[in-house]
Amino acid sequence: MQIGVEAARAVENKRVFVVEPDEVTRAALQFMLHDENETHELRDVPTVYLKGREHRPDLILLGLSIIRDQGVQVLGALKGAFPGVKIVLVVDADAMPTVKEALGAGADDTLLKPLRVEAVRETVDRHLGRNGIPHGVESNPFRILQ
Repeated sequence: MQIGVEAARAVENKRVFVVEPDEVTRAALQFMLHDENETHELRDVPTVYLKGREHRPDLILLGLSIIRDQGVQVLGALKGAFPGVKIVLVVDADAMPTVKEALGAGADDTLLKPLRVEAVRETVDRHLGRNGIPHGVESNPFRILQ
């Protein structure tokens, strides 16, 4: 049974890739989103390309550690491989310089840790074009940087 899920969302097929090396964060995001989205947990960017051949993502939640390890060019590469995909960074509050650079290089938004169900769902819904069914509103200090 899906608790707190609108019927329109439950039958809609939106695909979200959670790309995060940290297994706990990946699992938490997948758990928060699986009722309303086709959510895939992926450990790294090469896996995104492989999975994306079969099932194109509508949204990618990307751990900031990937940007730190591979550089901001990974954003352009992902957007080039999957035209129209939205990319939301999953970040810690102390990541301001890297976040600014990533937003300037093509990231669409941020999700600030600690992750809260309402904030995660609201951000995902907004980027999937579900503006009419808000889950809640949470202030995101990094949004003003865009």
